[in-house]
Amino acid sequence: MRKGIWGSVLAATLAAGAFWAAPAKASSHREAPFITSVPKADGTDFYMFQSYEPGREGYTTFVADYQPLQSPAGAPNYYELDQDVRYNINIDNSGSAKANMVFSFQFGANQRDAELMVGGKKVAIAEKNFGQIKAGDDSKLNKVELYSISVFRGGAEARKGAQAVTRIDDSKTNTVQGNNSPLLGKSTFIKPTDYVGDKTFPDYNAYARQFIYNINIPGCDKPGRVFVGARKDPFVVNVAEVFDLVNLNPLGAMDQGKDDLADSNVTAFVLEVPTSCVAFGNKVIGGWTTAEMQRSRIGNKSFLPKHKQDTEGASDEWLQVSRVGMPLVNELVIGLKDKDKFNSSEPKDDAQFIDYVTNPTLPALLEVLFGDKGVKAPTLFPRADLVQAFLTGIPGLNANGAVGEMVRLNVSIPATPAASQSNLGVLGKDLAGFPNGRRPGDDVVDAELRVAMGVLLTLDPKTAAYAPSGALPFTDGAFTDASHYDTTFPYLRAPLSNSSKPTHAPTVSK
Repeated sequence: MRKGIWGSVLAATLAAGAFWAAPAKASSHREAPFITSVPKADGTDFYMFQSYEPGREGYTTFVADYQPLQSPAGAPNYYELDQDVRYNINIDNSGSAKANMVFSFQFGANQRDAELMVGGKKVAIAEKNFGQIKAGDDSKLNKVELYSISVFRGGAEARKGAQAVTRIDDSKTNTVQGNNSPLLGKSTFIKPTDYVGDKTFPDYNAYARQFIYNINIPGCDKPGRVFVGARKDPFVVNVAEVFDLVNLNPLGAMDQGKDDLADSNVTAFVLEVPTSCVAFGNKVIGGWTTAEMQRSRIGNKSFLPKHKQDTEGASDEWLQVSRVGMPLVNELVIGLKDKDKFNSSEPKDDAQFIDYVTNPTLPALLEVLFGDKGVKAPTLFPRADLVQAFLTGIPGLNANGAVGEMVRLNVSIPATPAASQSNLGVLGKDLAGFPNGRRPGDDVVDAELRVAMGVLLTLDPKTAAYAPSGALPFTDGAFTDASHYDTTFPYLRAPLSNSSKPTHAPTVSK
C-alpha cells in the first residue's frame, strides 16, 4: 500500500521538476575564509531524519558535526570543543524560516591537575591521561570535558527564557567522581575523551557508550537521548580529485574513486527528540546548525549583517559565524565573496543569494571541463526547479511554507529500515531519504550532481530538451550507503585511532 501511495507522490514530485542545487566537497569542511581561522566553531555537516533504530518510531534524530579533518593522531590535546562558542541546533516548525526551537550546547572542563612525585617534588603530569581508561573508571584521566544543553522556543529574543535539558540517569556521574571532581548536577553532561589508542582504551566503544544519555526536555512529554563526542567522519567524498578540476571520470562507476575523509574524525552532536515535541502538529519541519562567538573574538567584520557592522556592540555580544543546513551549499553554490556572509546569515534572509541558485556555476564548469566528452549544462534559466527546492521545499513532499535554505523533513513519512534504504534517497524512490531530510547513508554528492545537471528536467517533456546531459549517472566515485553506519543511536561509528594494541614489551639491554 505504501509503495503505491508514495510512488504516485514521487512521480508527481519528479515531474514537477522540483529538487535542489549543487554538489561536491567535504560538505562544509573549511568552506569559508573566516571559519578556517576558528576550526572549533566550524560546522561540517547536518543530518535530520526519522529515527530508524528498531523500536524508536516516533522520534526524530538531529546530527550536527563540527571540527573538520581531525587526525586520529592529534595528540596530546586532541579535539576539545571551544568553551567560548555556543553550538546550536535550530528548528523551524512554523514555516517562518526562523528558528522557533533551539537546542544550545555550551562546554566547560574539569581539569584534575594530577601530579606525580618526582625526586621528592610533586610535578603536574603533562598528558591528558596517565593510565588505562575503562567504562566506569576514568580515574587516570587528567581532564574531563563537560557540557550543558538549554532549549528555548520563540526565536533568538526568547533565549533569556531558556530551560535546562537534564539527565535522567544519575549513575552516569560515577565515572568522574573522586580526584577532586565536583559532583555533577542533573544539567551537566560528559563528553567522552577522544580515542587516544587501544592501550589507553581497551574497549573504547564501551567507554564512549556510557555517555549516551536519556534526557528530560522541558515541554516534551517523552524523554529523548543525546550523545556528544568524537566519531568517524560520516561524510564520503572524493575531495582531492573534485577540487583538482574534477580530475576523475564523472560518468564512471559509483565506487571508482576514494573517500578522502576515510581517515578523519569529527565531533558529533547527536540529539534524538520525540517527533511530537518538535513538529507541533506540522508534518514538515526545517533544521540547520549554527555556531556563535562573542564579538570580542570577531570584531566588526565586513561579512556580518549590516546592522552588526554599523554598531560597535558590547564585547560579549554573540554573533553567528557558522551555518550548515543542506550539504555543499557554501562550497559550490555561494560565490567566494559571499561565503562568510552566508555563514553569518539566517534562512529568512536568503533571497540575497538567489542568483547563485537561479544561475548555478557548477553545471557550466562541468561543461567546460568535459564538453569534449559530450557533457552539456542545462540551458533553462532561471533554474526554477532548483529555486523551488532550495528555498521552499518540494510540493507534495516537504514544502513547509518557509522561504529559506534548510534541511526539510516530512515527519509523516515513516522511516525506511537501514537494510532497505536507497543511498540516492528520493531519486532512488525512497521518500524517507534525501532531500526529505538527510540520513548518514544518503549519497548526497551523487544525488546533487545529477540534479544540478538536470535529471529532473528530463522527466517532463516540456523541459527535457533543456537538459541534454540530465539523464547521465554523474558520480564522484566515492560510494556510501546505510551499511557504512550503525543501525542504532548514535548511528555514526566510533572514531579512528592511529595507535593499535601493543604487540611486544620493551626490552632492556643487560
